[in-house]
Amino acid sequence: MEIYRNRYLNTLLRKRNNGLIKIITGIRRCGKSYLLGTIFKNALIDEGVPENHILHMSLDSFENEKYLNPKEFYTWATEKITDNKTYYFLLDEIQLMDRFESVLNGLNEKPNVEVYVTGSNAKFLSKDIATEFAGRGDEIHMYPLSFSEFKSVYNGDNQHALQEYMLWGGIPLVVLAAEEDKAKLLKTLFEETYIRDIILKHKIRNQRELEDLLNILSSSIGSLTNPEKLMNTFRTVKKSKITANTIAKYIEYCEDSFLIESAKRYDIKGKAYIETPQKYYFSDLGLRNVRLGFRQNEPTHIMENIIYNELKIRGFEIDIGVVPVIEKNEKAMSVKKQLEIDFICTMGMKKYYIQSAYSLPDSTKREQEIRPFIKSGDSFKKIVITNDITPPVYDDNGILTINFLDFLNNESILET
Repeated sequence: MEIYRNRYLNTLLRKRNNGLIKIITGIRRCGKSYLLGTIFKNALIDEGVPENHILHMSLDSFENEKYLNPKEFYTWATEKITDNKTYYFLLDEIQLMDRFESVLNGLNEKPNVEVYVTGSNAKFLSKDIATEFAGRGDEIHMYPLSFSEFKSVYNGDNQHALQEYMLWGGIPLVVLAAEEDKAKLLKTLFEETYIRDIILKHKIRNQRELEDLLNILSSSIGSLTNPEKLMNTFRTVKKSKITANTIAKYIEYCEDSFLIESAKRYDIKGKAYIETPQKYYFSDLGLRNVRLGFRQNEPTHIMENIIYNELKIRGFEIDIGVVPVIEKNEKAMSVKKQLEIDFICTMGMKKYYIQSAYSLPDSTKREQEIRPFIKSGDSFKKIVITNDITPPVYDDNGILTINFLDFLNNESILET
């Protein structure tokens, strides 16, 4: 069964002939290789590109091991170019090749060559590598399946599809697996692919500490934390002497592998970022759930994580909004407080404030959710996403409330 990834296919097609190296990044097993070597390749063939002008190579395959040597690869590549027509080089896991930056830049300088590559490590686009590419890299970041992509291969109604998605996530290999195989497959992927990659790449000696950290982050998605707070948790719960510096490095490694993403806090009134603490979200909920043995399936936090991922998939940059206020306490004394907006979403000239509220059972809960919006004192569009069944509706404050499923199924609903 084929899962269509039209968002990414259309992006790749649109970026042809822009003079840049197209770099597809994303967590391992999210579908990058299939997108490049099957979906995109077939689209080129359908447009009439000769197959001998589409050169696909997986550098993590044993049969291509010799091409990890940049000279071997470059000789092979240049020998394939025999006329003036456009050649498409589709290269998987390019970060495994030594000096790949120089190789790609050299190949991309040829007037009839289009270069598309995949990479599973965020350091692939670090400052050093960006310098090597000299502005000639164009990143397309790929995520596990969105809910609409998941639903395209799910045989059932919206509600059941959402329950499955919240439980198993969107790794294509898992989505297409038999129900009885999903949990074991997720566990194997986490241990044998993601954790193993991090340990080998960064030569981590204490695997247990890394796994304990992932367990803590898994159980606290959407919660504010920092290395110092996590260190205290380790010392209290695990009786561990791990340092905050080591924890910070482990978090960086997990972000580099695209397992998790961090969101910084932004002071709306002071117009400044607050470096710590931050929030962390998992790029795939199935991986998060299996890490906890499917025991902590709190719908409030899972819904917030899914909204975060969906907004990122749609191209938004996301911050956590902080609204400083001064209020009177029960003793009539003025006290400073910080109210929170779950997501400040920015894309070009678009900017939305979004609250994730699993349920709004009464006016008190609703007032609690919209209070940061009202106190922000600005005119950006403000939206509450709830799992309650509701049509899109505006209140007297101009705040839009929409249903969670409607948000996932309709990309234009934020502009309602």
